[in-house]
Order: sequence, then C-alpha cells, then structure tokens
Amino acid sequence: MEQFSHKKLIVASLLLIHAVLVAYGATRHSPNLNEPGHLVAGLSHWEYQRFELYRVNPPFVRMIATIPVCFMDIKTDWSHFHERPGARPVFKIGSDFVIANGEDAYWIFTVARWACLPFTLLGGYFCYRWAEELYGFLSGILALSCWCFSPNILAHAQCITPDCGASTLGLISGYYFWHWLKGSHLSDAGLAGLTLGFALLSKGTWIILFGLWPLMWGIWLFVDRKSVSILLLRKQFGQLAIILGIGLYILNTGYFFEGSFTRLKEFQFVSQSLKATEIDQGNDGAFSSNKPSNRFTDSWLGEIPVPVPRNYLLGIDIQKRDFEDFGRESYLRGEFRDRGWWYYYLYAMGIKVPLGYGVILILATFQAVLHWKNIESIRNVIVLLVPVVVIFVLVSSQTGFSHHLRYVLLVFPFLFVWMGQSAEWLSHNTKLAGFTLLTGLVWAVASSLYYFPHSLSYFNEIAGGPLNGHNHLINSNIDWGQDLKYLKEWSELHPEARPLFVCYYGTLNYYGQSDIQALGVDAPLPPISEDREFIPPPGWYAISVNYLKGYGWKQPKNGFAYFQKFEPVARAGYSIYIYHVEE
Repeated sequence: MEQFSHKKLIVASLLLIHAVLVAYGATRHSPNLNEPGHLVAGLSHWEYQRFELYRVNPPFVRMIATIPVCFMDIKTDWSHFHERPGARPVFKIGSDFVIANGEDAYWIFTVARWACLPFTLLGGYFCYRWAEELYGFLSGILALSCWCFSPNILAHAQCITPDCGASTLGLISGYYFWHWLKGSHLSDAGLAGLTLGFALLSKGTWIILFGLWPLMWGIWLFVDRKSVSILLLRKQFGQLAIILGIGLYILNTGYFFEGSFTRLKEFQFVSQSLKATEIDQGNDGAFSSNKPSNRFTDSWLGEIPVPVPRNYLLGIDIQKRDFEDFGRESYLRGEFRDRGWWYYYLYAMGIKVPLGYGVILILATFQAVLHWKNIESIRNVIVLLVPVVVIFVLVSSQTGFSHHLRYVLLVFPFLFVWMGQSAEWLSHNTKLAGFTLLTGLVWAVASSLYYFPHSLSYFNEIAGGPLNGHNHLINSNIDWGQDLKYLKEWSELHPEARPLFVCYYGTLNYYGQSDIQALGVDAPLPPISEDREFIPPPGWYAISVNYLKGYGWKQPKNGFAYFQKFEPVARAGYSIYIYHVEE
C-alpha cells in the first residue's frame, strides 16, 4: 500500500509541475493568430447553436475553452459575419472581438486557456497509464515525463487551439480501443466508441479512424490467426460496428445534429476533390471551375444521406481546398515555393524535438528489437506505431503547402508511450544504456525548460536554438503572434524608443493595426517599399520574424530584407526583433 501511494505521489507531482508550467505560460502570451477566431467561434456555438464559424476544425475544444468566458463581462461584435461556400469570416470577427475588449482580452484569453488544462493533464495521465500497463511503472513515469516537459506539448497546451486537446483525445481513444482488442468486452467497446466520438469532435484528422481501426483490427487478428474462430470474428465484428456507431452518434450529438443526414447532392463544395469539373468550350482540355459546385449532383451517390453534421463535412472540404491551394507559399531552410515538401514534417521533427528524446526513441526501438518476446510484442507495435505512420503519410502527402509542425502533434503521445519501454534498460543491468537513457531525459528536460515559456519558438541544438530557428522554419513553428505582450512590456520599459514602428504577425496579417493598438501597443506600421534596396527612416522598428523572412500577405516580398543585414538591439520573445535605425 505504501509503495502504491509513492507511485501516485510521483505521478501527481509530475502532473502538478506540468499544470503550473502550462498555467503560467498561458498568462505570458498574447492571443496567437488563430485563437481569437476559435474563441468567437466557441461563443457562437453556445449562444446560437450554430457551427459555421471555424468549421475547418470541429468544435469540442473551443467549446470547453469558452465555458467560463460565457459567464464573463465581455463585448462581442458579429457585424462581419457572413455565410457562403468556403467563407471564413471568423478571423475578422476574432479581430473585432479583440478590438471591442481591448486589454481585457489578455485576461479573457488566459481564462479560456486555463479551461483547457484538463486536456493536457489527461494526456499526461494516459501516457503514464498506457506505458505502465505495457511495460511497467518506470516506463509509465518516463512516458509521462516526456509529455510533461515536451516543448511542443507545453506550447500548444497553453493555447485554446485544438492541437493539444486532439492529441489527448486521440490517445485516450487509442488506449480504450487497445483494451477492446485484447478482451472483446462490451464495456471496452462502449468506452472505445465514446472516446472515438470525442476525438472526432476535436480534430478532423481523426476521421481516419473509421478506416484505421478496422485495418488495425484485421492486422491484430492476422498476427495470431491460428487462435481466431468464426465465433470470435462474428462477436468482434459486431462490437466493432457498435464502436464506430457510437463514435458517429457522439460526433453528431456534439454538433446538436445540425444538418446531419443531409443528402450529398445538396452540398456546395469548394475543393477540387469534391466539386464538379466543368469544360472550357474555348479549349480542348477540362479544367476545374473556381465556383462552388458538387460532382455528385447527378450521381446516385448524391441521393445518399451523409451521416455526419453538415458543417463537419464542409469543414473537411475547406481544409482540403486549403491544401490544394498552390498560391500559399511554403518555407523551408530559407527557400519559398508555392508547394510544400513531402519530408517537411520529418525535418521539422528533427529540429523542434529535444535531441534527448531522439536518444530515448533509439533506445526504445533497440529494446523492442533486441527483446522481442511474443505475439503481444508485435501487437504493441500495431497499436502504437501504425497510427503514427498513417498520420505522417497522410499529412506529408498534402503538399499543397507545408506550414505547421502542429499538424503532426497527434502522433506525439503514441511515440511517448512507445519511448516508455526504454526504461526497461534500467533493469537489465546494462549500465551504459541506463546512463544514456537518464542523460537523454535530463538533456531533453533541461533544453525544454531553458527556453520556457517560449516553448512555441523552441528549436533544438542542431538547429541552433530559437535564435536560429527562423533560418529553418517560420509560421507557427516560431512566430504565431504570441509575443505581443512581451513587446508591450518592452515598450513601456523603454520610453526613449520613439518613434516605434511595428509590423506584427497576428490578426494584422489580414486586417491591419487596430487590434494591436487595442492590446496596448500604439504604434504605426513601418513605411514599406517595394524597392529591394529600401532603407527605412530613423526610428525604432519591431518586426515579426515571419515578415523579416519575407512571408505574409500584407507586405511586398523582401520589404524588410534591409533589417536582415543587422543585429537586433532587443527581442520580444523569440518572434519579434527590435532594431534601432539612426541617421
């Protein structure tokens, strides 16, 4: 009993440290580029029971985030709402919300972020629980530690964006599906179906589970096919249908059955994959029209009622359109181009994950290979690594653009559980392996905490740390508009830094400077020139890294190339560089 209490104390202590880190980090950052949109979308779901806003992501995480906000004294402005196929007015509405609430927005977003703390705590707990059941207590603690101190988890757990919550819910659903695979108990089937539904409500990527889980079930049975009977097949097939059915029911319930079972032909799609192909009479070839349409209108498939909410399917359509949009520039290692790279996410993992985690992953893989035991070992590979491979292949194949490592954050908890087995080296009396493992863990934790709370801008030692990260990746990998609060504090401490010009990568990206003025930074845009040799007039300049590298829609290419020749005099976090131009 005493040993059990010690185990609980260790787990609770790690989770408490993680909660403190996330809660503190949530107070230090300004709303990132996407958070205002998620916040107003969540408010609209509760107030109007409608789901048009931010339909590219399912609503569950932001609905949890906005529960306490619904009881706060806030101002809303819905004047820019409009609806048409492919419309995304949510970013302008989010900007209007920030402007309406001014500096109170800092506190509003902090409260919303704290409301999401249960997601990351559950993620850490289930990393521990799954690894402990597979490999033992030390493995559980190792997996939990990897979650708690991962800079990528810390970064996205501080936001109301869905990436961390979706990672947690995907892990939990995978855990209960594994339990069902082992025992075929109806109660496990019910839990697997329930958690599947919540995973589907957190991120559209998890729609792959409707195909992935039947595939994993088939592989699971094939590995030990000699013990499979017709009776077992019938039983499990029926229960698998129940799992998927419950998941589908929870998904529709989360949308209040809004537009569920609409006939396929009644949708208007905007992605090339789903809209009709029209013929240009002036040419011999076919081309896809830019107008919304539906390739199923005159097909028998068009008569089929779609068993998902209307805005869920439309969100997938818009997300697919985004990945098809070759006009969205991608950046990697100083190069811009109008398509992405198939290896982008592998490269990003290599430089944005602590190197100590790489050491642990290698040890875990050696552990799996050298101590291969039985059929159970093979099945562990199936449940933990098949989702990782499938998600990586799926995301990497969408090469219309490559922007965000967070698109593969879903695989992190599965890898942490897998890495947990490396703790078994500590019981093999292999001193070198055990020392290497502990060194890797300490190195990873120290590297992550050294740059905390700037976890979003984290880059490992190979990349040269956050100061050199922009030479490898930009966008949400380093600069997502999260450091405006640091710029505000720096400006207040340096009244001599006038005139101060600011070009900030936040909602400014779309709508101008008024939102940062509302957040307490009253500074004009820098004078921008299309001339490559543009030399700015004297003054102080605070420029987001994305714009320094030439990314964004509100400036000419190379508009700030001049500043790349000089060292900044200060920084706001790692995403806003401050320069002083003298006569």
